Amino acid sequence: MIQLGGLASGLDTAAIIDAILGVERVPINALQADKRDEESKLSLIGTVKGYVQSLRDKAEELSSLGGFFSYDITASEDGVASFSVTGAPQTGSNTLVVNQLAAASRFTFTDTVTDPDTDLGAGDIDFNVNGTAYSLTVSASDSSLNEIRDAINSLAGDDVTASVVNIGTSGSPQYQLVIAGDDTGLEGAVTGLTSTVAGLTDANIVELTSAANAEVEIDGLTVQRSTNTFDDVLDGVSFTAQAADAAKTISFSTAVDNDGIKTKVQEFVDAYNEVIGFINDQSTFTEEDGTGGALFGDSILRDIKSTLSRSLFSVDISTVVADSAGFSTLSLLGIDLGTDGQLTIDSAKFDAKLDEDPDAFADLFVDTDGFDNTGAANNTAAFYTDLTADDGLFDNLFRAIDQSVDDLVLGDGSSLKGLFSRREESINDAISRFDDRIEVLEARLITTEESLIARFSALESLIAGLNAQGSALGSLNGTNN
Repeated sequence: MIQLGGLASGLDTAAIIDAILGVERVPINALQADKRDEESKLSLIGTVKGYVQSLRDKAEELSSLGGFFSYDITASEDGVASFSVTGAPQTGSNTLVVNQLAAASRFTFTDTVTDPDTDLGAGDIDFNVNGTAYSLTVSASDSSLNEIRDAINSLAGDDVTASVVNIGTSGSPQYQLVIAGDDTGLEGAVTGLTSTVAGLTDANIVELTSAANAEVEIDGLTVQRSTNTFDDVLDGVSFTAQAADAAKTISFSTAVDNDGIKTKVQEFVDAYNEVIGFINDQSTFTEEDGTGGALFGDSILRDIKSTLSRSLFSVDISTVVADSAGFSTLSLLGIDLGTDGQLTIDSAKFDAKLDEDPDAFADLFVDTDGFDNTGAANNTAAFYTDLTADDGLFDNLFRAIDQSVDDLVLGDGSSLKGLFSRREESINDAISRFDDRIEVLEARLITTEESLIARFSALESLIAGLNAQGSALGSLNGTNN
């Protein structure tokens, strides 16, 4: 607030200066409004960037057979083994027999003490685990069960776990030392356990459980693993043995889950529509409300829409003509493009085509023979080009988005900024220019304010002086009269 009175002149000089500065601030306010518009654009660019990234990730997820297909695995009996899909399994039926579950080594010394902090005497404890020999030397003063337990865990904690167990009651405790292998299977077996500690004798070592591999028969073939999980026996299927019974044979069947596939495609459609919906909202215009958003007419929206359209709908006409079975376009599979540019799924048509030929259905979306750019340099144009015979819409889409978004390395080694970073840089440069111009005008405004205050102060001083002279002359005239 300007602190300047108008006692001499009778003018409200503070209000006059405020009014003048208000006029001088008009271009600053305009620049600040323009800056806010650019900041709004930057925020919206971040929003659509997130939508496009989500779409890209969903397309990549569904670009392989394992990601696109969903499967159901059903077993003839529960409780023998659990099953899960890990990739793209072969459909059909298999048999399984669980002969043996995996087990870990577990030993105890039947020597018991009533106080686990009582020293037992000096000596050595030795054992082996998977080719590693461990030897613990116990001194007489550090030979209680608790101290031996801690020393074993410190020495061989990656391979075994020692514990002190009370096999008695709380009123009459009887403590024993237990040593257990950390890993199941023969490779984790604890062997060669010996002791020369006075209170832990070799003769009293008892093997509670023996290390064993899990063993199953899958379609009549015997397979062993060190754990109960078999994740590398059948392509795309992992199963975990739960109960051993060599006399029991169960069957399990793997089948394509059409509902699961539709759910995945619907998630993709939702992600696609989120991008297109955003573009539509920004691109609307009415006489009453004006433009739909700050990005109205922005080239980045056109570029995004063009990339999506080119990847999903630019199918070679010869491919469509040669497609007598009807699997070459989205619309043939029940995925329709509306007048608003968004996608919808015709469930009946989608289901019918999927039932007709799941592999042909998936082939439109999935790159079945893999992507090969013959080792082209990262982010060059050739890096995104698949030289194999087959491709897929989802594979094409996520790579096209990458090519638009990522910085592109040119032949001379220089780089071309991607779609979003290029636009963000342009907006940030504009914001920076507005800041610079606002700073200059703010500094000029301060100078103008100081000048006005000085000039009005001088005016007040001058008028005050004239008033004083007038008063003095008036006094003289009054005296003379």
